Amino acid sequence: MKERKIVIKGARENNLKNIDVTVPRDTLTVFTGLSGSGKSSLAFDTLYAEGHRRFVESLSAYARMFLGQLDKPDVDSIDGLSPAVSIDQKTTSKNPRSTVGTVTEIYDYLRLLYARIGVPHCPVCGKEISMQTTDAIIDRIMSLEEGTRFMVLSPVVRGEKGRHEKVLADAKKNGYARVKIDGNMYELTEEIKLEKNKKHYIDIVVDRLVMKEGLRARLSDSVETALRYAGGNLKIEMVPREGDGEILEFSQNYACE
Repeated sequence: MKERKIVIKGARENNLKNIDVTVPRDTLTVFTGLSGSGKSSLAFDTLYAEGHRRFVESLSAYARMFLGQLDKPDVDSIDGLSPAVSIDQKTTSKNPRSTVGTVTEIYDYLRLLYARIGVPHCPVCGKEISMQTTDAIIDRIMSLEEGTRFMVLSPVVRGEKGRHEKVLADAKKNGYARVKIDGNMYELTEEIKLEKNKKHYIDIVVDRLVMKEGLRARLSDSVETALRYAGGNLKIEMVPREGDGEILEFSQNYACE
């Protein structure tokens, strides 16, 4: 395996006297010496100047407008040197694209990289976050045991304060008969008054079904309606003979289950 190193030959910047230096790569290397011995001349005026020159040459003409071009250092050759960036701790530019990442256009590539191959995870529970398609949601529901009684719910309000009179009125206007508010079932024909300063959870009952063969067509219509009404969110609540039923939550958006 070839040894990874930077080879400098004939460095003559400022007070450097035609010196040859070999610097190992992938390590932390410190230049030490007396004042005036050539530390900065070797590190910045030679190594960085050549690396920066190569880096700028790799950029587009637009990016080169914002970056000053350094003169080629007085050196015979430098081998094994990658394009380099020297980052100051402060910036004097007020340009919104003045950061190292944006001006050099590295940010655009990083954003594309994370968008294409990044896998988002929930910061709370750590589970992978994924977008569920309508077909995948329907397939999951159709996997329920035959004879299972369940409701298709559209969660239109999730932990929001207010009386939500318009939400209830629109649901009634659109032909829905029942709504589940804070865990309790109500008929939309009755008068429903909610506390204004309390957070509420409102699920519109889109359909009530029993799992059986040939249900997919009706289930698809109900699921699509519930998703559309709640902005891509859906709940499936089991209705057992006794006790509370299991609740399955689905989302077409990137959200944690």
